[in-house]
Amino acid sequence: MYKDMQIHSYTGGHVFTNGYVIERGDSCIVIDAPARINEVISQRGLKPTHLLLTHQHFDHTEDVEALQKLGCKVYMHSNYQEVLIRQKEARENWGIPVNIKPFEADKLLEDVSEIEIDGLQIKISHVPGHSPDSITFFIPELKAVFSGDTLMQESIGRTDLPGGSHQQLVDGIREKLYTLPSETVLCPGHGDCSSIGNEVSNNPFI
Repeated sequence: MYKDMQIHSYTGGHVFTNGYVIERGDSCIVIDAPARINEVISQRGLKPTHLLLTHQHFDHTEDVEALQKLGCKVYMHSNYQEVLIRQKEARENWGIPVNIKPFEADKLLEDVSEIEIDGLQIKISHVPGHSPDSITFFIPELKAVFSGDTLMQESIGRTDLPGGSHQQLVDGIREKLYTLPSETVLCPGHGDCSSIGNEVSNNPFI
């Protein structure tokens, strides 16, 4: 139905967070919500239908409210929790002026391994270690996986925050991401894109 699907990346916010827009005709699916991604979507004349959150950390959720006002449905692992957002730490410890209001999910993905949005198949893996609610989205039709801060180009997410676990993260990457086809494009929450094959061969943390 959507032969001309395109992935557009956007980097925004105080810690240069990646968000992704999957363009499908005049509508789009959004992966993560860094600050001002809603403006990029509006400038392209697109209607955002769904927002998929890889996790709730503040830098990935700053534009949730703005996207909801555009009619976007929010899918995420678990309900909003301040302990997962980490905005108090951002303001008091890191000097980042964020103010994210509590928001509700339209669909929780805690026990969900696959969803379909308008015919597009999306496979979901829960890979905690960076954050307890971290999930990844693999879209076979696009040969791409959206990994949030779980796996990045020759790097992994930090595990020193409360609820983090280096061993849990590494085990999850090996079991749930490194088993994807090697040509799968890795679209991370920070930095440049990579591939699963490159990470298997070159990631020094795994």
